[in-house]
Amino acid sequence: MHITNFNSNKNIMPKLTNSTEVFITKLQALYDIEGELKKALPKLAKTATDPSLRKSFRGHLEETSGHSRRLEKAFQFLGLKPKKLKSEGVRGIVKDGAWVIDLKAPPFIKDAMLASSAIYAEHYEMAGYMSAIEMSKLLGHENIAKLLAETLKEEEKADQKLALLLRNNMNEE
Repeated sequence: MHITNFNSNKNIMPKLTNSTEVFITKLQALYDIEGELKKALPKLAKTATDPSLRKSFRGHLEETSGHSRRLEKAFQFLGLKPKKLKSEGVRGIVKDGAWVIDLKAPPFIKDAMLASSAIYAEHYEMAGYMSAIEMSKLLGHENIAKLLAETLKEEEKADQKLALLLRNNMNEE
């Protein structure tokens, strides 16, 4: 496998010359996404007033650390050191969450908005993992596909919990 520029500055997009490099780029972006969410989730948990929402954010923070470990294992399977490739998309989602944190609103509205903001993140992650799973299967990396599928299942469960918490807080009105 020939890999170009994958040990360069993490903020510069590498020149992609084959499918394996596209896959590695996807893994690097997912690794960055998980890292950014590990920083954002404690802030969301601290802001939430709904105990179930706070607990959900804290629980997903633990899961997110596991997601990063799975990605590290995927890099290991490929014989690579884990690297991050800056994902501007997740940074926009994190900014949206920060806007909600600063929002002046009744607690149940703010909690509904926090859950809604987190749903954006879950859907973004789910889309990334779905495409990475397909890429890994196409490239014959079934072991990586299984790791990523475990994470996808956890993201889907988190999304379902958040949707329920969103409904509960919206119904409080």
